[in-house]
Amino acid sequence: MTSEQEQPLTIDARWDIPYRHTAGQAASRFFRELKESKRIMGVRCPSCQRVLVPPRSFCERCFEPIDEWVEVKDSGTLTTFTITYAQFTSLPPPPYCVGIIKLDGADTGLMHYVGGVDLQDLEAARKAISVGMRLQAVWRDDREGKISDIEYFRPA
Repeated sequence: MTSEQEQPLTIDARWDIPYRHTAGQAASRFFRELKESKRIMGVRCPSCQRVLVPPRSFCERCFEPIDEWVEVKDSGTLTTFTITYAQFTSLPPPPYCVGIIKLDGADTGLMHYVGGVDLQDLEAARKAISVGMRLQAVWRDDREGKISDIEYFRPA
């Protein structure tokens, strides 16, 4: 070992790891409803009465099992967002906006793309998108039972 600080090595690598996982009962029903009924479903905690979207099999606040399903609206309020101008692997080409939308009838937020706004000019985009704005889901015609069955949320 030397007394001088050595620079750490940088190693370029790429991992391409195909995988398959089981969605679980709550997510499976959620995705089936998106595909087959074009509905967004949540679950209501029997203890705190919060409606959770996406659904979970238990409430992370109360640790109670949940089995009451409720439909929520496909419109809601933007609670936070970011506009991305950098390219990331497996994501759309920039620019794009990702936000958390509190859907009408839900107590938690759903992360999704925000679209229908020109994002090329950052200053114009910052004026067009704001916390508290109302959004409406834009559904794909060819749904597959994935979160991408909702293409994006647009300003309402």
